[in-house]
Amino acid sequence: METQKSFTKRIGGYLHKMIPVTDASGKLLHYVTKPLMVELKPRDIMQIVIGSTILALPVAYTEEAWNLGTELPLLNVGLLSLISLVFVALFVYFNFYRFNIKGNVFNYVKRVVATYLISILVVAILLTVIQRCPWESDYLLALKRVVIVAFPASMSATISDVIK
Repeated sequence: METQKSFTKRIGGYLHKMIPVTDASGKLLHYVTKPLMVELKPRDIMQIVIGSTILALPVAYTEEAWNLGTELPLLNVGLLSLISLVFVALFVYFNFYRFNIKGNVFNYVKRVVATYLISILVVAILLTVIQRCPWESDYLLALKRVVIVAFPASMSATISDVIK
C-alpha cells in the first residue's frame, strides 16, 4: 500500500487531515482521517478551564503556596511565569502544531496565550473566593500567589486540552 499527498477537510465543523491510502497500482482504497487540533474552539476553552481547575484547587488550598507568594522575590515569580509559558508553548507545539505550523502560527500563539491567561484567571478567581488574594491591600502579593498557583494549573490545562 502507498499513501498519496494528504489534504485538509472540515468535517462536522472541525479540521481533519485526510490521508488517502492507495494500493500499488495507485487505486484509492480509503482515507484515513486525523483530527487537526489547530483551531481554538469553545470546547477547547472549556477543557482549559476545567483542566486548570484540576491542579489549581489542591495547590491553592495549601499554606505553602501562600507563603511562597510572601517569601519569593518578584524576579523569581517572574521566572516561574516565564518557565510556565515555555512549558505550555513547547507542549502545545509538539502535540498540536509540530507538523502543521505553516499557516497556523497565529492559532499557535493564540492557544498558548489563551491557555496561560485562562489558567491565571481561574486561579485568580479561586484565590479571591477563598480570600487569599489581598487585591485591595497588597496587590503584588495577590499577583505573586496567582502566578505561583498558575504554574501547575497551566500544566494541567495544557494536558486536558489534548484530550479529544
